[in-house]
Amino acid sequence: MIERDHTGATYVASSVLALGLIFASPAYGASAAETPAVQAAATQALSVSLTTGSSNVAFSTHARTVSAFLQERGIAVAPDDYVVPSLDSELEDGSQIVFRPAVALELRAGGERIALRSAAPTVAALLAERGIALSVSDEISPAVDAPLRAGSVVTIVRVSSETSTTLSAIAPAVHRRFDSKLALGSSRVAVAGVPGLRETTVRIERRDDGSRPRTLTFSRVVREPRAKVLEVGIAPHLPEFADAARAGLGAAVRIANNALHVMATAYTAGCYGCSGITAMGMRAGHGIVAVDPNVIPLGTKLYVPGYGRAVAGDTGGAIHGRRIDLGFNSLAEALQFGRREITVYVLH
Repeated sequence: MIERDHTGATYVASSVLALGLIFASPAYGASAAETPAVQAAATQALSVSLTTGSSNVAFSTHARTVSAFLQERGIAVAPDDYVVPSLDSELEDGSQIVFRPAVALELRAGGERIALRSAAPTVAALLAERGIALSVSDEISPAVDAPLRAGSVVTIVRVSSETSTTLSAIAPAVHRRFDSKLALGSSRVAVAGVPGLRETTVRIERRDDGSRPRTLTFSRVVREPRAKVLEVGIAPHLPEFADAARAGLGAAVRIANNALHVMATAYTAGCYGCSGITAMGMRAGHGIVAVDPNVIPLGTKLYVPGYGRAVAGDTGGAIHGRRIDLGFNSLAEALQFGRREITVYVLH
């Protein structure tokens, strides 16, 4: 066909050549130099804000990356500094950059002191950065929401505790109720009483700062005790008791309440070193008792079971406290009595 019609072939070739020239022009070629509009966009200044500490300032910049912008501002970034977005991030109009330089800190924990650099804004952020978790009982200073500055010292004290709980009985109180129908010296339980129950919790706290363990004790009554009631006999063995019982139970009770438990010995008027005359000027013998005046005043009338009525009428160098010396008329009687614990009743 080309051989027959050279005019048509020439037209096709001319068209192809024209199209090639068109697509090869700068407006269509990707590898060609940028147009003036594109070049202007590349050199257009961007508005970028920079936050450092509590300040936030907007800057006009031709930098196209975070790293270039910071260099433009004369900021050298150290490995521990905080920069967001990352240094190789591309900038856009309106980009926001946060820069926080690291400061020197000291962390004290477990008896160790660790010097470090951190850009963490608060104690809590530092703990998160270092992967440190606290239990509810641990102590930290300053508080977790406190800001960090150069030279800050963060102290962590680990606190552990051991707790034990025990139950113990509370002895019931004993209420004595006198009964004139019971023999003197006898008793019976009217109400048994119920012991109470106390719960005691002991907690031992240990701190890793070298201080001594602290012991805390908490106690509470789980069950209140119920008192025991003991009936005590005061049936009369002598006229004074009988008269008191007839006058009313209260009088008999007063006599019973004045009872003293003492250690008793015996002596005679003819003992070695004895003059036969008591400290009150009475003749020693049966019915005269030597006492400690600080316990039983001289002149006090007494009833001594197994001995009878007596008067505190003498003293002795060996008679101190709750001890008495009963006078006897003969050595045989004194030896027969010997030494024994007895209950003495003060009549008046």
